[in-house]
Amino acid sequence: MSPRFTVVGNYLSPYVRKVLACLELKGLDYEIDPITPFIADDRFSALSPLRRIPVLIDGDLVLNDSSVICQYLEDRFAQPSFYPADAADRAKARWIEEYCDTHLASVLVWKLFYQKVVRRHVFQEEPDEAMVKHAREVEIPAALDYLESCAPAEGFLFGALSIADISIASYFRTASFVRYAIDADRWPRMAALVARVQTLSSFQKLARLEESALRVPLAEQRDALAAAGAPLTAETMATLTPRKGMPRFA
Repeated sequence: MSPRFTVVGNYLSPYVRKVLACLELKGLDYEIDPITPFIADDRFSALSPLRRIPVLIDGDLVLNDSSVICQYLEDRFAQPSFYPADAADRAKARWIEEYCDTHLASVLVWKLFYQKVVRRHVFQEEPDEAMVKHAREVEIPAALDYLESCAPAEGFLFGALSIADISIASYFRTASFVRYAIDADRWPRMAALVARVQTLSSFQKLARLEESALRVPLAEQRDALAAAGAPLTAETMATLTPRKGMPRFA
């Protein structure tokens, strides 16, 4: 039987990781076309009019935006739940998810990972080192100060694992690809929280696949992922020539 869900999006994206983690933790079967927006063909544009990843395909239903997708999975498959039962806590969890998808995305993805990895290895451009320095020395510490004030001394943010914990861990996993690690002396609760989430078996499974693609040119990533056992689609929407401009994730 074919997998029920198809995911379009690269393993290294925190937005894609968030969706894959929810699928894995809920035990849902899926296949993946692990492309990035800047090497996707026009078929991808038809699925994602903003050319953003991830995309989730469920039969005739096509969904865009990681938060929309995760909420859909929660609505269809309630257990295990990743949204707190209490209305106030549920709203707070969604706020943390939004904070990650906007602010952490800005400082950890666009000002760090994109500069150090995508610009250099996809477009053969030098990173904006001033932007990277400001992110590392000013913006990321400020974000961690805020998140440290929210983080629990032990366990997860709202008792049970939630979309908030998954989101935070997903972004700092991508930051680790450019050797950024949370200073456990300065932000002990955040360092411990991220470690707790990333040691979950579902995150470890994704991490093994991510490592197989991490230092491989885009043109070779699919073969590397196949060798590592990733559940790949039979066909891909990837092209050989990157499209210039900012890639889009959501």
